[in-house]
Amino acid sequence: MRAAVLREFGAPLVLAEIDKPDVGPGQVVVKVEASGVNPLDTKIRAGKAAHARRTLPAVLGLDLAGVVEEVGPGVHGFAPGDEVFGMTGGVGDVQGSLAEFAAVDARLLARKPASLTAREAAALPLVVITAWEGLVDRAQIHAGQRVLIHGGAGGLGHVAVQITRASGAEAFATASPPRLEVVERLGAIPIDYTAATVDEYVAKHTGGEGFDVVFDTVGGSVLDASFTAVRTYTGHVVSALGWGTHNLAPLSFRGATYSGVFTLLPLLTGRGREHHGEIMREAAALVDVGALKPLLDPRHFTLAEVAAAHAAVESGTAQGKVVIDIG
Repeated sequence: MRAAVLREFGAPLVLAEIDKPDVGPGQVVVKVEASGVNPLDTKIRAGKAAHARRTLPAVLGLDLAGVVEEVGPGVHGFAPGDEVFGMTGGVGDVQGSLAEFAAVDARLLARKPASLTAREAAALPLVVITAWEGLVDRAQIHAGQRVLIHGGAGGLGHVAVQITRASGAEAFATASPPRLEVVERLGAIPIDYTAATVDEYVAKHTGGEGFDVVFDTVGGSVLDASFTAVRTYTGHVVSALGWGTHNLAPLSFRGATYSGVFTLLPLLTGRGREHHGEIMREAAALVDVGALKPLLDPRHFTLAEVAAAHAAVESGTAQGKVVIDIG
């Protein structure tokens, strides 16, 4: 089969012929139709993601959508011809989705919603799982809360806004001026972070009380800002990018709490993979009722154009999720 192979960190991926994977116990072989591109994919390629523990040579690609071709022993609930999607590989020693076929742990998969194309479905897995683990599993958001999402127009942020609204909570989202319209269109109250300080928008939108939940999708100084934007006593900050050194005093002074999300753990350790499949099924249900829709960059890339797709993500020019067409 054809695959885009990384032979050296920092070098371009090379289109090559490699062996088609055999199906193993608990696995299905998926004919890959589309592969979503995440910033993490570009960091792995560059050798700047030691936490992903990628060994070379490697086939990258975290997200896929495709069709089940073969079912292994012990697999129930999937049959050849089923359209599926999930975050299935691309880290550790697990083959990724930048190939024509992938042998996938069936626990990671869910049936693709019929209303989504393969391209749309491939845009969702990593960001949906990250947002779900942060907002639903950790923060346990619910109706009546005010939830602030930093970077609400981004790949992770735009999904977090939709999950927040589906929970019945009120969504607020920071964005740069050109992206405020996107946030508003998604149903969140937009906050121009270039025009207001944290204290100013906390005063305006919460009467100075702070947000019940703050979801940081940016990291760095934005995580520090989150600690000053959260509600006293009952507030909770969640971050998907807890890198660096941070002053926890503002959080402590509010008696608030913090948790982090590391979405790759089930792929790296084998533990918790069933829950990722459960989250994908929940996401499919939200799609079916019109509560979740990915934003896609309009450009189309093929397996031979992975370098251009990665460049689009790295440049920051993508207007939505970049997806590579495989099949």
